[in-house]
Amino acid sequence: MAAAPLAVIFGCEGPVLGAAEAAFFRETDPLGFILFARNVEDPEQLRRLTGDLRATVGRDAPVLVDQEGGRVQRLRAPHWREWLPPLDQVEQSDPERMERGIWIRYRLIAEELRAVGIDADCAPSGDIAWPETHPFLKNRCFGYDADTVARAARAAADGLLAGGVLPVMKHMPGHGRTVVDSHHDLPVAAAPVDELTRTDFAPFRALADLPMGMTAHIMVPACDPDHPSTQSPRMVRVIREDIGFRGLLLSDDLNMEALTGTLADRTSAALAAGCDVALHCKGDMAQMIEVAGAARPLDAGGPARAKAALARRATPDPIDESALMAELRTILAPTGS
Repeated sequence: MAAAPLAVIFGCEGPVLGAAEAAFFRETDPLGFILFARNVEDPEQLRRLTGDLRATVGRDAPVLVDQEGGRVQRLRAPHWREWLPPLDQVEQSDPERMERGIWIRYRLIAEELRAVGIDADCAPSGDIAWPETHPFLKNRCFGYDADTVARAARAAADGLLAGGVLPVMKHMPGHGRTVVDSHHDLPVAAAPVDELTRTDFAPFRALADLPMGMTAHIMVPACDPDHPSTQSPRMVRVIREDIGFRGLLLSDDLNMEALTGTLADRTSAALAAGCDVALHCKGDMAQMIEVAGAARPLDAGGPARAKAALARRATPDPIDESALMAELRTILAPTGS
């Protein structure tokens, strides 16, 4: 039996895969890859890059991207559609057809991604927007209550899956009520467990059947006052048992400053806590070497969860993109696009 891949997803430096990067990926065999705006120029270049990345590991490895729409959108005009922020689309939609509009949006996103070899989207967000939610996250949420968020996130996930792209639900157990940006500081979700269960955890519980999910780098003192969720065995138990998520669990980006310690420390702590896969996005070779040295092959239930997740990359039925865009315009208010 072939050895399990390394429990890491790596970024790469630029729009063309370098020889040193290719050799490193060939040697370390990461589970998959993630792309950012620095890797994207045009469709032909992007198809070549995704093909080259998979060739280094000799298998149909997942290639991820953050394509939420709005500010968090790595593939942009003129080659790809521009999308409203998720919260803006929900608020501008005919309420009776909101879910249909979200499905169309993510079905079209999936069509664009799959055409260039990307088969996993770090979306939807199951975070609830609160009045105090930090601006880095707020309009990336789908709504201000658990039911709206769960319905919209389900429609988004279904649209992606229908287009042959795996959704990566984020940011568990719920980032919305925090007031700082985890790229720079450690956010704290300070609420009792019963309140968190009723609100923040609820959208993730409603979508616990999804194939892949991502942790939040947040502190939840009611569950673990000592460790960020990504590095907390207790918080991973909440995700697995209370929320009921059984899919492949990724950390958020190890470079975010909500975490402390070296990258080796961050990697080993996330995997020891129960994350299946550590996510390193920067594409810096020295950092990737450090992360790889601290990581291990997928173990415990990780290989089975990865296999089950990747098996859900279905071949999509054809769509009429123009007709779907026309329908979406009828769902949005005149200020939409």
